[in-house]
Amino acid sequence: MQIRELPYSDPGVPDVRSGPRFLLWLGRNQLGGQLKALAWGLLHQCGVAALPLGVGLAVQAVVDRSGGGLAVAAGLIALLGVAVALGDTMQHRTAVTNWITAAARVQQLLARKTAELGSALTRRVAAGEVVAVSTGDVEKIGWFVEALSRFAAAALTLVIVCIGLFFYQPELGVVVAIGVPVLALAVLPLLPRATRRADIQRDKAGRATELASDTVAGLRVLRGIGGEELFLGRYRRASQEVREAAVRSARMWALISAVQVLLPGLLLITVVLYGTRLTLDGRITVGELVTVYSAVTLLLYPLRHFEEIAMAYSFSRPSAVRAARVLALERSAYATDGTAGSGEEPLSGDLYDPATGLLAPAGRFTAVVCGDPDVAGRLAERMGGHATTDGETQGAPDTSGGPARRTVASALLGGVALDDLPLGAAREAVLVQDKDPVLLSGTLSELLDVPASGEVSAAEALAAAQCADVLAALAQASADDSDDPMLTRITERGRSLSGGQRQRLALARSLVTDPQVLVLDEPTSAVDSHTEARVAAGVKGLRTGRTTVVFASSPLLLDHADRVVFVHEGEVAAVGVHRELLHTEPRYRAAVTRETEDEIEIAWAQAKAVQEKAALEEIEESA
Repeated sequence: MQIRELPYSDPGVPDVRSGPRFLLWLGRNQLGGQLKALAWGLLHQCGVAALPLGVGLAVQAVVDRSGGGLAVAAGLIALLGVAVALGDTMQHRTAVTNWITAAARVQQLLARKTAELGSALTRRVAAGEVVAVSTGDVEKIGWFVEALSRFAAAALTLVIVCIGLFFYQPELGVVVAIGVPVLALAVLPLLPRATRRADIQRDKAGRATELASDTVAGLRVLRGIGGEELFLGRYRRASQEVREAAVRSARMWALISAVQVLLPGLLLITVVLYGTRLTLDGRITVGELVTVYSAVTLLLYPLRHFEEIAMAYSFSRPSAVRAARVLALERSAYATDGTAGSGEEPLSGDLYDPATGLLAPAGRFTAVVCGDPDVAGRLAERMGGHATTDGETQGAPDTSGGPARRTVASALLGGVALDDLPLGAAREAVLVQDKDPVLLSGTLSELLDVPASGEVSAAEALAAAQCADVLAALAQASADDSDDPMLTRITERGRSLSGGQRQRLALARSLVTDPQVLVLDEPTSAVDSHTEARVAAGVKGLRTGRTTVVFASSPLLLDHADRVVFVHEGEVAAVGVHRELLHTEPRYRAAVTRETEDEIEIAWAQAKAVQEKAALEEIEESA
């Protein structure tokens, strides 16, 4: 694979059982590139290692006053120089290609997983970790892939040089053959501690990144409540912890570097002292001593690659673990071969969640009231075709050894499990609008240019979502003289709009799509009550004949629903219409009207008294 051929038509199916297995999978997919880099690296480093032979021959030719020998030595040095230059250039090109192609493969895998999971991704993995994986972790993984070929070339060069020195000058070659493996393995006892410190640094950096992302995302709210200084102080403390951890990690790597300078120096002194004695005894020539000395000196260069690969692996392994953890997330714990529900014909029928017993009849406007927003979020996720985990929170999976959490399958549409469907078919059938939808930057026309049935126009969707004031504001902000709000550019995440305006534009976008089933999670939480009532009426009118499920607790919206389902403690507790449930279900009334626990107990007592009175009257009448 060459850089010009990117992106991959298919990045493949990664081995995500562990971080090292993921790195091994990357290496296998780049075997050709790694072998090329290894070949060029051998040419380069063997050329460097052979230079002392030419120098030794030149010195010996001068001692022997041999012009022919000097010419041969000069020719050999020139040839080796060409080999070194060519090998270095081509190895660098090939290694960097390996780096970029490996990083591109990982980024494509992450992009594919993000598209597959959608909003469920940030419910299972912290947003800061996703950012860290897609940026810094990809770079570290690429570094290891790039350094691997240089390390392999360095290791083979050391073996070749040690064998060559043993045959060239056995007495000194034995010293070098014993000393070089000791040098190469001397840092191994220090690596676990260095790796732990590097892991701590990355964990703290990830938390700091997550804190910064959350702060930036909520900057408008923070300014409104005067919380900038509070979050600034938190980030300052987090960044100082990152700095301290980085210093501790750097000290350990500095110690490793010092060891890799000290021990080769001791080997070099040993070779010089022993070689000088052999020369004085006449057992070796001056040229041979110079050759061995120069070879040992140049061996320090490939030895540095041992330190580099140790650093690259210690940094890339946790990065690979995080990448594998994200890539291991599945849309469903009950994934099949994708044959169920071929998607050739649109699905239809009732939407049913087996975990809670929630039923949304086809073609009806159903409102769902949950006392716990987290339960509502997971229920909405299941109705969109994603399996969920009981008690799951944002962030990494719980590894504390607590009780195992139960995976809950997705909802059924027309009796077919959505997580058994191909992803495209499931998304075509059901659209879920999250509690906090994102508006991408671009014009309003581009925002509403989404895959749609064609039955609902942009004007109809904007009218149903009560976006008249939004259109007027966008027309005033138009950059040209057309005053066309559809051509006005919306800033990133719609930051120039109010929360209610963003919600209504997102709702209009969902209405334009016109899916068979539309699931809305608190679509009017930032809208005033007068507008909220009109939005509810507009959505109900536009979605006539289509299945619509709205998670809300606003009486104005609930009053427009054909059917209201009250979910309490993970199960359907009551079904009816809003006004009926207010009088017959105290817990529902408490969730909608925000009654206190004392008021709930009083209501229960009153309801019980009414039931007992009715029972007594029935007994008296029968008597």
